[in-house]
Amino acid sequence: MKPGGYSYATQRRLDATFAALADPTRRAILARLASGEASVSELAEPFEMTQPAISKHLRVLERAGLISRDRDAQRRPSRLVATPLAEASEWLEHYRRFWEASFQRLDHLLIDMKTPAKRKKQPHPGR
Repeated sequence: MKPGGYSYATQRRLDATFAALADPTRRAILARLASGEASVSELAEPFEMTQPAISKHLRVLERAGLISRDRDAQRRPSRLVATPLAEASEWLEHYRRFWEASFQRLDHLLIDMKTPAKRKKQPHPGR
């Protein structure tokens, strides 16, 4: 096991997922594929880049397991594979819970720090 309690294979998948997601073009491709499969030419349309450049991005996404590609006659449609995104989301969720607990502790500390100040400002009974 590597640090964080994840297996080596899981860590490698997370590394590949986050590396693939680091590029805005690849994130845009995934967003497009979330609405359904598309060919290389369909994916290249909104970008000012060649189909070979888009194909390179698709290979990165495919190696990361984020997309699958099939052969459909002359067309080679790509489709989103959500499993690696779910794994990454689970990994991020662990840290979201950590930060949420940290902020709750900070909230309690700030409340505790305010409470004595309120008591000092209130007049004593019987005066």
